[in-house]
Amino acid sequence: MSVDLGLTDDQQAIAELFDGFFVKESPPEVARAAEPLGFDRDLWAKVIELGAPGMGVAEDAGGGGASLADLVVVAEAYGRAIAPVPLVEHAVAARAWPEADLVAGESIATVALAPAGPDGTWHLVPAGAVADVVVGVDGDEVVAVRSTPPGEGPLNHAAAPLADRSARQGERTVLGPAGDAERLLAEWKVLTAAALVGIADQAMRMGVSYVMERQQFGVPIGSFQSVQHGLADLPVLVDGGRMLAHKAAWAAALEGDEAGLVDIDRNDVTDPSALASMAFVFAGDAASTATHRSLHYHGGYGFAEEYDIQLYYRRARGWRLVAGDPAQECLGLADRLFGHPGGVA
Repeated sequence: MSVDLGLTDDQQAIAELFDGFFVKESPPEVARAAEPLGFDRDLWAKVIELGAPGMGVAEDAGGGGASLADLVVVAEAYGRAIAPVPLVEHAVAARAWPEADLVAGESIATVALAPAGPDGTWHLVPAGAVADVVVGVDGDEVVAVRSTPPGEGPLNHAAAPLADRSARQGERTVLGPAGDAERLLAEWKVLTAAALVGIADQAMRMGVSYVMERQQFGVPIGSFQSVQHGLADLPVLVDGGRMLAHKAAWAAALEGDEAGLVDIDRNDVTDPSALASMAFVFAGDAASTATHRSLHYHGGYGFAEEYDIQLYYRRARGWRLVAGDPAQECLGLADRLFGHPGGVA
């Protein structure tokens, strides 16, 4: 099945709008100043003014009617700026439960990536430290729980506002059966993959800029062949992650016979969850590789707190690890594509 994954005119306009917004309003200094919690409320207020919190909600629910593919464009710009606001989590949660205050961004929402434990606790919820509403699985239901955010959480590598939250304390609304969470998790993976693509893209640009300026033996270190080799394959990783994120978003909108295919022999995969996992794994690897190389080409400066590349290096790892061990994601994807050993899923 052929598909055009290029940006539409509208998506190109969205890219220009959000790239310009984040360049102006969220330079690296903003992310650095927001540590260790990893949330800037003033920036969130500006995101609200832009209409971003509800842009992915259906128009009949008061939102902007943007598609998941449109949100992928936004998420990449957000990741490129490592903006300290929970835009990805909020977008997914608001699409699942389009309450007026969530659509407007007046209340912050997030998604729990794993079911609640026996005691009803969602552990290490992304944006759990600042979210007013958490959407996730508790038992055999998807629920939305409104409660007061703790405003603090455990210190972590990416300076992200993680926190444990209760699925049973607060104003609790049942949204549907637990199976509905598969779509929520797939959307989170797709948008997080796009954000990781943004990190990889920016890290690559930072690395290229630095090696063209840094002089050694009277010439830029970018003229050294070993450095060139280390940077030459990064565009493939960035473009590959971008393509997978857009394909996963495209597949999420399919219906009928075209939806949900997993035909490895013909290289025909349209299953949204499988493609979301592919994008998430690939983009995570791309961001880790790009930030690793860029940081090391900065030499000792790359490890210094005043250099921006270390901010990207830490988030490239922390953002993907919040969903658990990437190796387990790969194993789950392999089972989905090739079948579980022994025939038991």
